[in-house]
Amino acid sequence: MKLPSKYLEKAVEELSSLPGIGKRTALRLALNLLNRTEVEIETFARSLTDMKDFLKNCNICHNVSDAEVCSICNNPKRDLTTICIVEDIRDILAIEATDTFKGGYHVLGGVISPMDGIGPSDLNISALLDRIENGAITEIIFALSPTMEGDTTNYYLFKKLCNKEILITCLSRGVSVGTELQYADENSLGKSLLYRQPFKTNS
Repeated sequence: MKLPSKYLEKAVEELSSLPGIGKRTALRLALNLLNRTEVEIETFARSLTDMKDFLKNCNICHNVSDAEVCSICNNPKRDLTTICIVEDIRDILAIEATDTFKGGYHVLGGVISPMDGIGPSDLNISALLDRIENGAITEIIFALSPTMEGDTTNYYLFKKLCNKEILITCLSRGVSVGTELQYADENSLGKSLLYRQPFKTNS
């Protein structure tokens, strides 16, 4: 796709670097932005730089937050003795949308994936173990996507936690195997949480 301007071409290139955005969609977005006022463009650009400059990770659960501690960990109405283990913020948003879970979270920041060069040390696993050692946690819920990588991560965590006096559960398989958690419908995800089961391994 030959474009008449190097500036437009650069904008399209940057927009198409976003996940799920192809060259044609990137061009449509770039042309839309081109037709906006300078004030609108400045506001748009500032929202991105502000997000990068001011967004933090919660010191407790690693959720994204405007403050050192996120609104969930800071909520006295949440039962922080029950911790739901998720891959990233999108999974928290999906679970919160079900309005069925009132505990806390721990964001791993990914899953173990040797093919992608991601090992346990690349995830927020040591922080999770520290939380368990230092806090009054009674239940850990594995809420990772039911994929090969998610199951591998569940198994690794189970081996780390199985000797501790903590109930270890996982989502019931109302969420289809191979489905990423963030794409599960709210009804299935909510029921998977409500009817969670003790985590079991084949070994």
